[in-house]
Amino acid sequence: MLRGCLLAALAAAVALTPALAGTSVPPAPETALVEYRDLERVATAEGVIEAVRQSTLAAQITGRIVALNVKAGDKVLAGQVLAQIDARSAMQAEAASQSQVREAQANLANVQAKYERSRQLVAQKFISQAALDQAEAEYRAAQEQTAAAVANAGQAATSKSFATIFAPYAGVIVSTEVEVGDLATPGKVFLTVFDPRELRVTAALPQAVLVAAKLDAPVILEIPTLGRSFAAKGITVLPVADTRTHTTRVRLALPEASGLLPGQYARALFVTGRTRALAIPLSAVLRRSEVTAVYVLDSSGVARLRQVRLGEHAGEGLVEVLAGLAPGERVSLEPVRSGIEASRGGDRPLVTRASRVHVKA
Repeated sequence: MLRGCLLAALAAAVALTPALAGTSVPPAPETALVEYRDLERVATAEGVIEAVRQSTLAAQITGRIVALNVKAGDKVLAGQVLAQIDARSAMQAEAASQSQVREAQANLANVQAKYERSRQLVAQKFISQAALDQAEAEYRAAQEQTAAAVANAGQAATSKSFATIFAPYAGVIVSTEVEVGDLATPGKVFLTVFDPRELRVTAALPQAVLVAAKLDAPVILEIPTLGRSFAAKGITVLPVADTRTHTTRVRLALPEASGLLPGQYARALFVTGRTRALAIPLSAVLRRSEVTAVYVLDSSGVARLRQVRLGEHAGEGLVEVLAGLAPGERVSLEPVRSGIEASRGGDRPLVTRASRVHVKA
């Protein structure tokens, strides 16, 4: 009888083993300790990304637009033909100016010959000195007229070259303002192009912060919408202050190939000193509308949502805690996941990498 019971229990255990073996505990969310840290005091300035090189290309002559070879978003090479204006009028003007040059040169040759003959006749006492002076004046006037005709011809040739609009450098087309068939007039905007390899953040820095900021320390540039950050390559403080806002504009160079676009929002973090404060990683913060909270693990390992009040960004991915947390507590670095697990498990303790508390089946 006893042997039969043992065999039945063993069979039941063997049957249960595969089910238990197939159940795997997912990787635990990471946690961080709430503690006092030596932090850099950081001042935040809001800014916007802009291109170092951005050009607005406009027409310089009058004519009908006969070709527009690009559209917004296209990448172009330096010297690439972007648009073409009907150049027939410019070509006719160039031909007329060339005719004027030839006429002026013929007149100059005639006047020069007359002047040379007058010099010989004066030497032979056949004409007066006044007649020679008159011939010399005509010769000099003909020289100036020829120079003016040549200059006009050069201007006409230059105007003809304005019929073709080239890319000033390799870049990206931001927008086009014309269509084929539109009438181009001097000053009419055709398109805008920028160089994506050279970008910068322009921020308005309050004068009080500018005085306290340590401009020789690294400045971190954050792009909140993308969750990315960069170290500024260089800092340029414009030597003028806005009389209305009492701020000074600061330009911060971004690294090349950052993959950002002009117009995106950015934040610049300037170091103003050092302090000791309670801090947690930014990744632990959960923002929902106007509520800022974190998931705190209690003594039994249960993650509970708690509202907190935060201070300034402290750099290195940390943020200062003003209220809501105490030193020694642990917060989840994956608040979204912790919230999902807490809602599914009720008051069941969560498995954490720090505490290694395992959930019992």
